[in-house]
Amino acid sequence: MLRIAIVNYGVGNLRSVKRGLERSGATADITDATMDIEKSDAIVLPGVGAFKAALKSLNRLSKPILNQVEAGRPILGICLGYQILFTRSHEGGLRRGLGILRGDVVKLSGNLKLPHIGWNTISISRSDEIVDGVEDDSYMYFVHSYAPKPLDKEIAVAYTTYAETFPSIVSHNNIFATQFHPEKSGESGLRILQNFVKLVKR
Repeated sequence: MLRIAIVNYGVGNLRSVKRGLERSGATADITDATMDIEKSDAIVLPGVGAFKAALKSLNRLSKPILNQVEAGRPILGICLGYQILFTRSHEGGLRRGLGILRGDVVKLSGNLKLPHIGWNTISISRSDEIVDGVEDDSYMYFVHSYAPKPLDKEIAVAYTTYAETFPSIVSHNNIFATQFHPEKSGESGLRILQNFVKLVKR
């Protein structure tokens, strides 16, 4: 059975992610053990919380995660887990991320209320297996005040506009990430989790 490691680094929403992946046909383990990450077929970085605290908790697990990604294991970042994949974040001062993707995480600009909480649409900008079967302008559930600005614009798969337009889905080789919470986004979000599981199986 396919095993996916949901990395527990002190953030919330782990069990919702686990249920979503299990509904998609995978065995999902919530873990903070290096051995579990090293033996997994794929990794999920979930996330609700602050960048600084998350990176501090993730510190001892960063090497096995990076090793797995370099070995070609698929990884899915969700919300804060998406932001952590990038070079650095401006949340609470300039802080380094995992550096798997190049770019900065910056606070949303404009006059709209932050955090951005609730349902918003995604505009799919290019075809990708992670959005197979997901309709353009599907509604997804967001909770965030910051969003990445990738240096490589071509990794963006979909965009969302709230205060400003930001990439809400990215895909690059074995790296996938969403700024929204697919596990809380109904059937459209579940389809993204199903697509990720299919990518891991192939």
